[in-house]
Amino acid sequence: MTAQRARGNGRLSGGPDLTTRIGSLTLRNPILTASGTFGYGDEYAHVVDLATLGGVITKTVTVKPRAGNTAVRIAETAGGMLNSIGLENVGLERFRSEKLPKLAALSATVIASLGGETAPELERLLRSLGEERGIGAFEINFSCPNVAKGGARYWAVPRRLERTIARLRPLTRMPLIAKLSPDVTSVADLAIACEQGGADAVTAVNTFVGMAIDLEHRRFKLNRTTGGLSGPAIKPLALARCAEACAAVTIPVIGSGGIMTGRDALEFLAVGATAVQVGTASFVRPRAAAEVLDEMTEFLRTKGVRSLDEWRGCMAPPKTGSRAKAQPGGAASTSAKSRARRVAARSGPRSTARIHR
Repeated sequence: MTAQRARGNGRLSGGPDLTTRIGSLTLRNPILTASGTFGYGDEYAHVVDLATLGGVITKTVTVKPRAGNTAVRIAETAGGMLNSIGLENVGLERFRSEKLPKLAALSATVIASLGGETAPELERLLRSLGEERGIGAFEINFSCPNVAKGGARYWAVPRRLERTIARLRPLTRMPLIAKLSPDVTSVADLAIACEQGGADAVTAVNTFVGMAIDLEHRRFKLNRTTGGLSGPAIKPLALARCAEACAAVTIPVIGSGGIMTGRDALEFLAVGATAVQVGTASFVRPRAAAEVLDEMTEFLRTKGVRSLDEWRGCMAPPKTGSRAKAQPGGAASTSAKSRARRVAARSGPRSTARIHR
């Protein structure tokens, strides 16, 4: 049974304060649903009270509707799942006219996931949605492994990330979250580039590129040779990359990858994550996000933790960002001009989209 939550704050009755902040956005708790695993959110409303979660991250929205990749698009693997959906979505106009009103009626805190093959496409999306009152933040999908253009490989260049985020930053006063690929030499370099470009947070990480073969028929199990691997098999890998990102930047890091239980969530929070995303677990258990929240809360309560801030970062590795900044010409090199640009872009009023209504 879901514990009763006090209205107006992130504290359970008799439990710890779970209030979480990402940039100007205040969340009731740190549990988010991962993009692409929870529909647009309204599809799960009959089994999960969306208002009790920290937030709902929508399917990635692109300028034009996408049919996605052809079948077969999902294959089960040992301890996980491969997917090759290919960013299927209803497109910008239908998302704004159909999906956002439904989520508003459900009192969900909405983080819109945006995807584009180029920086101008992302700019168009933010110009259209940047001031929508029903959106609390934006997660920019820089890491989809299942598209031919504008996917993880294209965005795995720190300078390109920094320049693109700098172009997006003036287009909205809402927090910008950059979702990163794990299949890079250094997640830290990407996280630093995002911070220098003006991102308010990063998500570490998206799915890992994987492959599965049907030996009997001598073919790949997916329609494409590879897909994105998710589920409990990737948790140790994702946890390490989350810790790496946390050590590299001062902005919030959202942990993602293989989180199935409340204890899993607490591991990501312990290494410094500000919030976490529940993804593949929702395919197995539709109420997984709510269950993760309840289990996490009960663990903290039994340990006598009064506030999530007491737990968050209790096992965080030493900060490494200063070393990165010292590298001549590295991703973290920042001019006074870029600093001023970020400050100016964030100088507007705090986000009015809150879960605390």
